[in-house]
Amino acid sequence: MTWAGGLSGRAGSDDGSSDGVAAEELQVLRSRVDLAALPPITRAVTERVIGSSAELCYANDLVCSEPWLEAAVAALAGGAPVVADGPMVAAGIPGELTICKARESLTDRLARTAGITRAAAAVRLAFGEAGPGAVWVVGSEPVAIYEILSRNTEPALVIGMPAGFVAAVEAKRLLLQSRVPAVTNVCEKGGPAVAVAACHALLAASRPTGEQPARQPARQPARQPVDARVQGTARLGGHVPGRSRQMGSI
Repeated sequence: MTWAGGLSGRAGSDDGSSDGVAAEELQVLRSRVDLAALPPITRAVTERVIGSSAELCYANDLVCSEPWLEAAVAALAGGAPVVADGPMVAAGIPGELTICKARESLTDRLARTAGITRAAAAVRLAFGEAGPGAVWVVGSEPVAIYEILSRNTEPALVIGMPAGFVAAVEAKRLLLQSRVPAVTNVCEKGGPAVAVAACHALLAASRPTGEQPARQPARQPARQPVDARVQGTARLGGHVPGRSRQMGSI
């Protein structure tokens, strides 16, 4: 699968520098888990997440839709903003189009006035600035996922990967059921590092060599139908079969 803007040879390629994982690290990773059957952007995202966490279990835990990832890459290439749920996520995604309201005084004021959490207030303020079509990255605050869904933010994509045994798992379950374009995982694992890693895979795919993304608002891609369809097979340790979860029509 090739994106018209120049994805071929970047996401999922054999060049370690193309997907942000050092060549030696990528060689070891691919000796431990075989993701070659995955679509290219899904593979790039999965390898980034595994490379950032050294957790091979993500090969069978991530839930992705290649059409949704392609739409997010196109949105980022068109200048869509990236919204971070908290400072730890924002610190990993530097750039003039990155928005994070978590530490602003207005966020505290809105939280007190409206009787909501600071994470929810940050989402409301960020949406007021970003508008529809943004890529949201949630790695710290499960509450941010609830707010993103309840505010009808019409995102290009939600990367929802907070960690936790109760609130995070429930928030990710709701995200999966919402039919909002998303990258998430099923188990309790997650956190800022893996959420940022998934975002970087998309950012890398949106910037073909020698080109820079245009700085105009991105159009909101049409939502893809969701059907729990398995595509591709991941082999852990070269001999233990597993399945990569895929959402959406391919």
